[in-house]
Amino acid sequence: MTTTTAPLPLQAEPREDNYVAAGYGLKSWLLTVDHKRIALLYLMSITVFFCLGGLFALLIRLELLTPQGDLFESEIYNRVFTMHGVFMVFFFLIPSIPAVFGNFLLPLMLGARDVAFPKLNLLSWYLFMTGGLLAMIAMMTGGVDTGWTFYTPYSSTYTNSQVLVTAVGVFIAGFASILTGVNFIATIHKMRAPGLTWFRMPLFVWAHYATSLIMVLGTPVVAVTILLVAIERLFHVGIFDPALGGDPILFQHLFWFYSHPAVYIMILPAMGVMSEIVSCFTRKRIFGYKVVALSSLAIAVLGFLVWGHHMFVSGQSIYAGLVFSLLTMLVAVPSAIKVFNWLATLYRGSIKFDTPMLYALAFIGLFTIGGLTGVFLGALALDVHVHDTYFIVAHFHYVMVGGVVTMYLGALHFWWPKMIGRMYPTFLAKVAAALVFIGFNLTFFPQFLLGYLGMPRRYHVYPEEFQVLNVLSTAGASVLGFGFLLPLCYLLWSIKYGKKVESNPWDACGLEWTTTSPPPKHNFHDVPVVEEEAYDYAKREALRV
Repeated sequence: MTTTTAPLPLQAEPREDNYVAAGYGLKSWLLTVDHKRIALLYLMSITVFFCLGGLFALLIRLELLTPQGDLFESEIYNRVFTMHGVFMVFFFLIPSIPAVFGNFLLPLMLGARDVAFPKLNLLSWYLFMTGGLLAMIAMMTGGVDTGWTFYTPYSSTYTNSQVLVTAVGVFIAGFASILTGVNFIATIHKMRAPGLTWFRMPLFVWAHYATSLIMVLGTPVVAVTILLVAIERLFHVGIFDPALGGDPILFQHLFWFYSHPAVYIMILPAMGVMSEIVSCFTRKRIFGYKVVALSSLAIAVLGFLVWGHHMFVSGQSIYAGLVFSLLTMLVAVPSAIKVFNWLATLYRGSIKFDTPMLYALAFIGLFTIGGLTGVFLGALALDVHVHDTYFIVAHFHYVMVGGVVTMYLGALHFWWPKMIGRMYPTFLAKVAAALVFIGFNLTFFPQFLLGYLGMPRRYHVYPEEFQVLNVLSTAGASVLGFGFLLPLCYLLWSIKYGKKVESNPWDACGLEWTTTSPPPKHNFHDVPVVEEEAYDYAKREALRV
């Protein structure tokens, strides 16, 4: 995408200035309304929550190394896997790409000086941190033992763990998602650069637009649901507890009406990152650009219609189960369209195997396995057999870790030079990508076998015949953990010692690459004017020749 520029109505800043150098005091960061600094605040916050969730995952795998429950008692184990799920789902996976890269990149990709509501953006971070700190308080005062799904009536009546504190934390963090979604929608509608029409926008922007719609429409439902759990727990009003005249299945309907679309809050931004990386490192426009863009909206719409496939064994009508099964097959279609179009983009492309591209290739394989096993689970007969087994755990992690975390790392390695202005050690980065891919498959593929053989999830004691596969899984988790730790070390090192980079180290298309690295405080010294389609690498390569 090439641009021409027009003078800004405001006086431009000195070109050597950037958003990092705009102020070094703690106050300047905590009160900032600069979307780039807020993105870095989110990056630091979710890194802490990711480390906490990873610590609990390590404890789970250590417990499952042997068939006997010799590390934790059952109640402690319940708290460990619940806190792992709470931190990973609500405080890492859901906000990770939108809060960090959406915040940092959307205004840059749109040619805007900031998001539509900068103060609201800062408020969303404070709400997110408030929710996260409450979850940490719950963790330090006994934890929660309900599972991250908070299933009633156990969560609303019977358990003595810190359900209320955790629920309030998740409730508050939900408002951070709503505010972020509203901000992104307004920014995309109202703050695009001159000439940046809808079908000239990067697919990263399309993905975040679809994600924001889900955030705004779906998050209030889970917020109200958690509020109802708190009301029943505090005042013993019969909402979900049958002993009080309530209906526990109602909770599942309300919870999964949000929580299945929440899967797409996590995966759609990862798909947007995937499109940017594949296009850059194949030097080609994304095959079927408009279809890929519209498939994001199709996923957002259809995602609200499939919640019932989580409830095939809940006693719901067999006819409702058939409808939800059919819709589950249907929602796989736009995801499959994206995968096939990425593969078509790779075909005969000038592929460069830099670190971001390694993560992109890993994403295609891992997400495809996760997606296909999701279709398996949409079939009633098979779902009944593997429901609440380790097959579900493996499927979920192939989508979430194999998809979201892989592309989160891909995005981090792709845009890190733009965010910081320095390059990381490329050899170590490739080693880390290989460790993540190998460690992930060694961790979670054995769990498909465990689940099919009948090992239930959430149990810390299991028959001895399952031990070999569990040992493999724990060994893989060790490799995976090292693969995650390595980028943390060399990215921190690169902040001070990394080689300084120019504005466009990857020779990529997009408005974010036309400004300095790191960008100025207000992004652009001149208003960019877009005159060409997105991902016009063919013209760029022709000019080079």
